[in-house]
Amino acid sequence: MVSLYRTLAVSERLGLNRSLIPAPTRANTVSSFVDQGNVRVNLSPLSKQRYLFDISSLPNTDELVGAELRIFRKFPENLHAALSRGGNMYRILLYSCPEAGSHQPKRLDSRTVDLLDIDSSNWQVFDVRDFMQGHVPSTLLCLDVKIISDYSKEAADPTLLGFNRSDRQPQEKALLVAFSNTKKRENLFREIRNTIKSLGGVDSPAANQEANVKRRRKRRTAFSSRSGRGSGKKSKSRCSRKPLHVNFKELGWDDWIIAPLDYEAYHCEGICDFPLRSHLEPTNHAIIQTLMNSMDPESTPPSCCVPSKLSPISILYIDSGNNVVYKQYEDMVVESCGCR
Repeated sequence: MVSLYRTLAVSERLGLNRSLIPAPTRANTVSSFVDQGNVRVNLSPLSKQRYLFDISSLPNTDELVGAELRIFRKFPENLHAALSRGGNMYRILLYSCPEAGSHQPKRLDSRTVDLLDIDSSNWQVFDVRDFMQGHVPSTLLCLDVKIISDYSKEAADPTLLGFNRSDRQPQEKALLVAFSNTKKRENLFREIRNTIKSLGGVDSPAANQEANVKRRRKRRTAFSSRSGRGSGKKSKSRCSRKPLHVNFKELGWDDWIIAPLDYEAYHCEGICDFPLRSHLEPTNHAIIQTLMNSMDPESTPPSCCVPSKLSPISILYIDSGNNVVYKQYEDMVVESCGCR
C-alpha cells in the first residue's frame, strides 16, 4: 500500500492520469485487508490453503470497481523435491470456500507458474471483483487456493512450492485489495471521529487533540490581541494565496495517518477593495458588494477573500478497523483565491 501511495503521489504531482491504479480510473479509494487465516486446510486427497478476510468495514454504499487477492510466492526452498514430484509447471487455482450444505466451490481465477523461472518469486494476483460484489459484507470473505501439477495432474503441497506462511514478514502476508468509488464527497472529520472512537474514546490521545487545539487557539488569540493594542491599523495586502504548512504529526494524527505526514495547504488572505482585479474572478454579487462598500463602508462590508479553486490530496491511513486505506480527499489544497 505504501508503494501504491508513492506511485500515485508522484503521478498526482506531475498531473498524470490516475490510470496507474490497476482498476477503472473512477476508483478514488483503495482498501487493503490482511489475511486472518494461518493454517493449511487438508482435505484428503487434496491439499489447500485457506485465506480469510474481514471486509465488514468496507462500506456497501461504495461502488466496487475492482478487487484483487495478492499472495506472495517465494522461490521454493527445496526445488529438487518440487520438480521430482510434479515437474516445473503448476496451475494455481482460486476457489470460493464451500458454503454450508454444498460441496461444489466456485472457481474464481487461476495462474500458471514455472518453478524454473527465477523471476517467478513475486506477488500472484487474482481477480475477485465479481465474487466480492455478490458477497455479504458482514461476514468473513473465505478463499481457497489449490495447486495442480501440469505434469501429474495431482494436487501439490502449497508450502513445497513457496507458499509457506510460517516464514512470512508482515509486508509479505496475503492481501485482499478493494478498489472502490465513493460517490459522496468524503469528509476528513468523519475519519478523525472514527479514529478517536477506535483508540479508546475521550481518554485517548486523539480525543484530547481537540482540547489541545482549543487551548493553543486561545493562547494565540490572546497574544494577538495584546500585540495589536496601540500598534495602529496594519495595512493589508490584496487578496492572494499565502503559505499554510500542515504537519499531521504536530496535530497528533501520525498515529493513524501513514502518509503524507505533512503537506502545503495554503490559505487565502487580503482585502477585496474597489476596483476588483479580474484575476480574482469575483462573482457578480461580490462586484456589487465591493462597489457598495466603496461608497459607504459603514453600511456594507467588503467581499471576502476565499479559495476559488481547490485540489485534492491522497492520504494513506489506518482506519477504525485497523485496515490500511488509500483515499483521495477533495478540497485539501488552495490553488487560487478570489473575492466572494
